[in-house]
Amino acid sequence: MDSVLTDPDQRYRAVTARDARFDGQFITAVRTTGIYCRPSCPATTPKRHNVEFFPTAAAAQQAGYRACKRCLPDAVPGSPEWNLRADLAGRAMRLIADGAVEREGVPGLAARLGYSVRHLTRVLTAELGAGPLALARAHRAHQARVLIETTALSVSDVAFAAGFSSVRQFNDTIREVFATTPTALRAARRGDRPTSPGRVVLRLPVREPFDAEGVLAFLAARAVPGVEEATAEGYARTLRLPHGTATARLRPMDGHVECALALTDMRDMGTAVARLRRLFDLDADPVAVDEVLAADPVLAPSVAATPGIRVPGSVDGAETLVRALLGQQVTVAAARTAARRLTTALGERLPTADGNLTTLFPTAAAIAEHGASVLTGPARRIETIVTVCAAVASGELDLHVGAESMDLCVRLRSFPGIGPWTAGYVVMRLLGVSDTLLLQDVALRKGAAVLGLPSTPDGLDQYSQRWQPWRSYAGMHLWQASARPLEKAS
Repeated sequence: MDSVLTDPDQRYRAVTARDARFDGQFITAVRTTGIYCRPSCPATTPKRHNVEFFPTAAAAQQAGYRACKRCLPDAVPGSPEWNLRADLAGRAMRLIADGAVEREGVPGLAARLGYSVRHLTRVLTAELGAGPLALARAHRAHQARVLIETTALSVSDVAFAAGFSSVRQFNDTIREVFATTPTALRAARRGDRPTSPGRVVLRLPVREPFDAEGVLAFLAARAVPGVEEATAEGYARTLRLPHGTATARLRPMDGHVECALALTDMRDMGTAVARLRRLFDLDADPVAVDEVLAADPVLAPSVAATPGIRVPGSVDGAETLVRALLGQQVTVAAARTAARRLTTALGERLPTADGNLTTLFPTAAAIAEHGASVLTGPARRIETIVTVCAAVASGELDLHVGAESMDLCVRLRSFPGIGPWTAGYVVMRLLGVSDTLLLQDVALRKGAAVLGLPSTPDGLDQYSQRWQPWRSYAGMHLWQASARPLEKAS
């Protein structure tokens, strides 16, 4: 199955079948009703000549359509396209979801991407049917509707938490997008969770199948006490966000992930959700991934045993880079111990602990200033960590989700002590790159040997071409296989 259907007739067939796999990947708009829907909307399928398709909800809104009240087309996983494609539109969408427009405006977004505002607007309008302001507005409307329907926050709190600059702007947008008022949306509330200041519980939609057990196991093996807490049932961690700090508790459920957030500033809610979705890789297209990987007879048994495998992402680029450097040429357990020691020495304590969550991972500035006296291990690795953190702290190295993957790899490898494994690992987790295979990874090559695959970098690289564009996911299968004894290879 193609990750995103592009032919209108194929899309109409998906709508006729009410195929939920395509929810979030394109928008269906009905000319006779003026409403846009998700592909799986349960309403009567409209006639083909009455339907047009859009790549985003923002594009449908720009064309004068309003959101369907029955299928809630904004309450779906995001499009996997923004990770699969590394072009300007995909990079911009990742930053918009992270709240860049609300924080920095369109000029700030354009600067991060390295283009003029005019060129960025032209490209997004041509490819996605809407410019950056309209795309950000649609994102804010979605966040607002979720808060209205699932929390007891006041209307004014919802407005500012969703990123609106005023309650009037919020009211006007809700009326235009949903053809109703915030009060009417609240009357149709789908949950009645008590909400205290700064606390909210959300449902994060996910495409199934979803290997939640694998994500939790990956995060648990690397969890830093005080910063993270992981069990077989869920995962929790502290977050450093643009306007303050937060703690998040995530628990996989049937068809979604329950997310309990405690924020010092509600303006950070959308950013926190976007980063946590990336951490759990909730916007992946598991059917497309599994279809390609299962076509390889060697990987097919692993895919059947673990459908919907995910590649855990990142909530903080600098943290991911430091932890990758700490993990160079050592075991996962040793890297975790090093990260714990660093956090104990330089981490910032939360004003109020949330259970076992007490500490924020150290900032790049703190590590640059004090890391040389705190870190242990090879002198060259310590020097690399301190140097890189100084570059991050000064702004010389900017680690954000809108970076171009090849440029970031080259930039990272320009620092002495950072090789292809570290650069590839950081890019894969920070940017959600779907087609990275860490050929230098010892455990990954051991997993290849266990499965009877070539285990040399060159041999595995050549063999892996059949897994494109999902080699990052194939790598997760190889990592899982590495835990099995070599003598079990067939």
